[in-house]
Amino acid sequence: MNKKLKLIWQLYPSYLIIIIVSLLTVSLYLSSFTEDFLLDNIKEDLIIRAVLLENQFIPFLTPLDSKNLDLLCKKAGKTSETRITVILPEGNVAGDSEEDPKIMDNHLNRPEILTALGGDTGSSIRKSETLKILMMYVAIPLCSKNSTLAILRVSLPITSINQTIDKIQSRIMMVGFFIALFASILSFFVSKWISKPIEDMKKGAAKFASGDLAHRLHEPFILEFAGLAELLNKMAFELEERIATVKNQRNEYEAVLSSLSEGVVAINSDEIVLNINQSAIEILKVPRAKVKGNSIQELIRDAEFNKFIKAAAQSDSSKEGDFVIYNLGNRIINCLSASLCNASDERIGTLLVLNDVSKIRNLENIQKDFVANVSHEIRTPLTAIKGFVETLYDMDDESRENKKKFIKIILKHVDRLYFILEDLLTLARIENRDEKNGIFPEEINLKPLIETALQIIQAKAAAKKITIELLANDRIIVKIDKHLIEQALVNLLDNAVKYSEKGSIIQVTALIQGDELLISVQDYGIGIPERHLSRIFERFYRVDKARSRSLGGTGLGLSIVKHIAAVHNGYVTVESDLNHGSKFTIHLLKNLIVRC
Repeated sequence: MNKKLKLIWQLYPSYLIIIIVSLLTVSLYLSSFTEDFLLDNIKEDLIIRAVLLENQFIPFLTPLDSKNLDLLCKKAGKTSETRITVILPEGNVAGDSEEDPKIMDNHLNRPEILTALGGDTGSSIRKSETLKILMMYVAIPLCSKNSTLAILRVSLPITSINQTIDKIQSRIMMVGFFIALFASILSFFVSKWISKPIEDMKKGAAKFASGDLAHRLHEPFILEFAGLAELLNKMAFELEERIATVKNQRNEYEAVLSSLSEGVVAINSDEIVLNINQSAIEILKVPRAKVKGNSIQELIRDAEFNKFIKAAAQSDSSKEGDFVIYNLGNRIINCLSASLCNASDERIGTLLVLNDVSKIRNLENIQKDFVANVSHEIRTPLTAIKGFVETLYDMDDESRENKKKFIKIILKHVDRLYFILEDLLTLARIENRDEKNGIFPEEINLKPLIETALQIIQAKAAAKKITIELLANDRIIVKIDKHLIEQALVNLLDNAVKYSEKGSIIQVTALIQGDELLISVQDYGIGIPERHLSRIFERFYRVDKARSRSLGGTGLGLSIVKHIAAVHNGYVTVESDLNHGSKFTIHLLKNLIVRC
């Protein structure tokens, strides 16, 4: 993977390379130009010198006077500090300012001589074979009457020129170094100056990424960067608006889910919980932290329910079912399933709507039992009445005693029907009572009220030689509906007498305990099996149906007690030990006590 570099370290080296290459190119060009310029100047100077000397040498060539020609070369060379050589057309040296012409080589093969013999000015730079130094040679033809008499060659050593060029080059290199140094520093700051807007936009984009969409980028002076910053600001603004919209929608969605009384659970195709509302958490009785990301099987451990989930996941239509969840205390959960799809309408899971219908199903069962019981309770006496009435109708010669017997039985069943209807009406009146409709609370002493109830039931108790003991403070003053409380006590005492053995004891107590006033009726009779305790306050519910009917009960007495306690914002409880008796307690709020 290639290493990523900051923009400044990409711009700066590029600028530096361009500067260095440019300076080297300029330095080389200047060095070359300076060298050419100086050499051209020397060449021009040598041509001028040769032209100026041309007329001085021609007289010694016609006729050739080698001795004087050589002397003139030496004299002129010394005066002008220039090496002067005269070469005859055949290449022999006729005179030279530095050497003896007789010992010098033939110069016909010299390039400047060959050019001059052609009628042009010749020049060349080379190392002198005689002086062993680098020289510039310029040769011009010496002509008379269109005839080349000789070649005049002037030359100068160019070592000084090389030294001058070296000095100029060293100066150029030194100046170039400082220019490069200054330019590199300048290019660094320019690179930083150019990359700074990018760095600022990078920091701004990082703030956008971290969620600070309210931040705005400063628009740089560079047009392209300014356009980019403007687009980024616009993007942040639009993102902020969209995120706000999404948050509002999510909050609305969460509010709707939270306000639903139904539990809602979303699971994916692997049956992993994606989302769950508070109602579902309360229904399933699991902590929220342990829900998301876990399997639905970990939340609801029920084989039938898990089968339902798998069937719902494979079906495009909704499914519904009731399940008794044993690990939730045998609660009945109603589950409705629906497909969960994404924005592309692709199924991504299943939505489950849960309802705890335990109370509803229980009420439905109670209602069914009530209808069945009330039908049975009414049908039984009606059947008896109908049978005996038909018998009386068909009797012609029966004795008066038999007719009285039948009529007595009919009256007994009529009374039974009357008591059932009366208790049903009593229940209806109690259920519909409130402070504006039939409840008449008044301040009374509690103990005399209990004693009145005892007097009503005393005859039945005496018939079975049952002793009723009362333990109550005669200073407790309460604000209650005395008729309702009296009826509740009578119902409890009546049951206690019915189900107590002859010669036993019934205890009635009234005391203040904590924030409640407790009125209890304790008997030591047959007791109630534990499985019946949760239902004995239902209408027409009987523990032992045959015995209850034989004792004359309607099955509504305890239900009436429950509703009387409820209209006083209280409740009734029962404690029972089979074959050892039962204790019924009416709980009333302490605020009903005026004084004690």
